[in-house]
Amino acid sequence: MVRRIESGARTLRKRLAWATLCLGVAACLAIIDPIYPPLPSDLVIKPSWAVLQPNGSVQLEAATVEAGGDTVPLGPVDWSARSGAVTVDPAGRATALRVGVDTVIASLGELGGYAIVVVAPPVLVGAGDIGVCGSSNDEATAAILDTIPGVVFTAGAYQDGTPQEYARCYAPSWGRHRARTRPTPGAHDYHTPGAYPYFAYFGATAGDTGKGYYSYDLGTWHVVAMNSIIRHGAGSPQEQWLRADLASHSTQCTVAYWAFPRFSSGVHGNDTTLKAIWQALYDFDADVVISGHDHIYERFAPQTPDGMADAPRGIREFVVGTGGGGLTTVVNVQPNSEVRISGTFGVLRLILQPTSYSWRFIAARGGTATDSGSANCH
Repeated sequence: MVRRIESGARTLRKRLAWATLCLGVAACLAIIDPIYPPLPSDLVIKPSWAVLQPNGSVQLEAATVEAGGDTVPLGPVDWSARSGAVTVDPAGRATALRVGVDTVIASLGELGGYAIVVVAPPVLVGAGDIGVCGSSNDEATAAILDTIPGVVFTAGAYQDGTPQEYARCYAPSWGRHRARTRPTPGAHDYHTPGAYPYFAYFGATAGDTGKGYYSYDLGTWHVVAMNSIIRHGAGSPQEQWLRADLASHSTQCTVAYWAFPRFSSGVHGNDTTLKAIWQALYDFDADVVISGHDHIYERFAPQTPDGMADAPRGIREFVVGTGGGGLTTVVNVQPNSEVRISGTFGVLRLILQPTSYSWRFIAARGGTATDSGSANCH
């Protein structure tokens, strides 16, 4: 029984190796299934495959197959995982521990069955300047999020930051991903004094009310969410907090995001007030910064806080103010700007490997422009 399960698992592992390229999008399996169909087993495990990110989990259930093809749920069975990429508890809940592919086996006496669990690298996906009420463009970018697992970031959320806008406009689009969103506020959120509706809507995930800056770990990466609307210059409480936060984390890879860009070829241009924040990140060897505010997509080569090219230690910046608000144009191309896309709504997806990352700008409906690549952490 075990040999047959392992043979079937090898076949299913091949088909799911392809699935990881899609990061769990089920449509890919419609293509893969005819190529690598799973082999039969004594027990039916549902789901027969799953794609998780580290610390994610899935509930597995075992059933027998009757002569007529109907499945009959079973009571307690013995669960085990083969490679250590996941752990599975006695109730059949598999929890992802590390990136890899694992075979989860259920056994009951002489009967056995298996499922394959792929643990994919963590994903950070999102955009800034998400939209205005009465527009469907934020729905178009939210539809992209529907197909991508991972943590959603916002680099500036909504029009005037009123409770009505969050309830009527944000909630039906990007709001359906609120449970996995780690936001940062934009200037428009502060059109309502104190951005209190923003903090009320996102709750604890937005950081302390009135501050809006915080950090968290995603896989092996450290992630910093900053508030570029309140004080952030050298010596400010936010800048001092950032330096203390970075000093207390020894991860190799760090990404930060907020609303206003330090560098931009768009209508708002460079924001020199962000130099102190960039300097702190540079001093602690951060790798990536994401901003919005200018309603274009732009990618910069790694550079210093002063805008000098620095391939070994520089920070790569992405401007992605394309979440749904009215688009703008490129005005003044800045040094070290490598790619600029205007006139296209979309989101930025980062796949966070243990010592590297890859990026892709994904255009919303009707858009064809894209950008992709990869790089190592410092």
